[in-house]
Amino acid sequence: MAEQKTVAATGNTVVAEAMRQCKPDVVAAYPITPQTTIVEEYAGFVAKGRVHTEYVTVESEHSAMSACIGASAAGARVMTATASQGLALMWEELHIASGMRLPIVMANANRALSAPINIHCDHGDAMGARDAGWIMYFAESAQEAYDNTIMALKVAEDPSVLLPAMSCLDGFITTHSIDRVDVLDDESVAGFVGEYEPANALLDTDDPVSHGAFAGLGGPFFEFKRAQREAMEAARPVITSVGEAYSQLSGRPFDVIETFGMEDAEVAAVVIGSASGNARHIARQLRAQGVKAGVVKVRVFRPFPYAELAEALRGVKAVAVLDRAESFGAEGGPLFLEVRSALYDASDRIPVVSYIYGLGGSDVRLELMERMFADLSDIAAGSAQPGKLVYLGAR
Repeated sequence: MAEQKTVAATGNTVVAEAMRQCKPDVVAAYPITPQTTIVEEYAGFVAKGRVHTEYVTVESEHSAMSACIGASAAGARVMTATASQGLALMWEELHIASGMRLPIVMANANRALSAPINIHCDHGDAMGARDAGWIMYFAESAQEAYDNTIMALKVAEDPSVLLPAMSCLDGFITTHSIDRVDVLDDESVAGFVGEYEPANALLDTDDPVSHGAFAGLGGPFFEFKRAQREAMEAARPVITSVGEAYSQLSGRPFDVIETFGMEDAEVAAVVIGSASGNARHIARQLRAQGVKAGVVKVRVFRPFPYAELAEALRGVKAVAVLDRAESFGAEGGPLFLEVRSALYDASDRIPVVSYIYGLGGSDVRLELMERMFADLSDIAAGSAQPGKLVYLGAR
C-alpha cells in the first residue's frame, strides 16, 4: 500500500487534489456552482507552481470543452470540471469528444437543470448525457470522488478504451461538505496513472492523421459509432482491472456495484450517489428487526453493469430503484429503466418499482427510506401490487 495522509476536506477540494496529482498538461474550465471551487483550487495550484499545467480561462463551458478537445487531439493529457447548465452547454462537444476518442476526464458536480432555477443536487445533468459516449463514475462520498477521478483517468487513457470519462459527485452534499479523506502521496498517484502516450496525436508530423473529417452519405460514420460501442464494451474489464490495482495501492475496495446485505436479501434498493448511506442505514436497522433488506449501490453507470446487477438481485422478491433524475414520458427514471432491462432475462420476474426522489436537493429523510422498504415488504408478502412510479417525498 502507498503512503497516505488523512485530511478533513470537501469533495471539491479532494477532486482538485486528484487532478493535480494526475498532472494534466491542459485544464480548460469555466466556473459554475457547485463546481466552482474545483477550478478555483486548481488555478491556485497552477499559480503557486505546484503543477505545470496550461490553465485556459474561457468564456463558457462550450468553449471549455472545445479547448479540451483541441488540446487532447493535439496529444495532451486533459482534465476539466463542470455542473448542470454548464454540462448542458457542452452538449454537442460531449459527442465530439467521445466520437474523436479523446480520453478527457471531467468532474461533474451534479446539480439540477433549470427551469425553475435551482443550484442544488440531482442527477438530471449527468443522466441527460448518459448516451453521449462517456464512461461515468458516481461517488457516494468525498473519498470516492477522489478515488474515482484518479481511476477514471487510467481507464480513459487505456489504449483499448480511449474514451472520455466523467467523475460525478453530488452537488453541495458531497462537493461542499467536509469529509474524512485518505489522500495518496503524489509519487504513488503519478506512478499509478503513468505517462500518457497519445496514439494518434494531431501534431505528430512523423505519423500524420486526420481529425474532424467529413463522414457523410456513404462515409464511415456508422462504423465509427460501432467502434465507440466496442470501446465502451472494452472498458468493462479495464475498469475492473484498474479498480483492483487501485484497491491494492490504496487499501480501499472497489467494484462497479457495491452491495450491503444482498447475500440473503428479500427486498432491495438500487441507488446511486450520496443517498446510498441513507438506504444502508435503514436496511441495517431493518435487518436487526428480522427484515432481510439489502442495498445495491451503482458506482459505474456507463458502461452499465447489467450482468453484475442481475446477479446481485437474483432471488430478491421486490426491488426499489431510486432515481435522483426524471425521464419524462418513460415508465420511470433512467436508473429504473436500466435495472429493469438488466432483470428481463431473469428466470423469475422480479417486481421493480421506480422511486423518483431528491430532485433539486429535496431532503432525503430517513423516513422516506423506511416508507420505501415498507412498500417493498408489502409487495414481497403479496399484500400489495407494485405501483408504476412513486414521487418519494414530494408534497
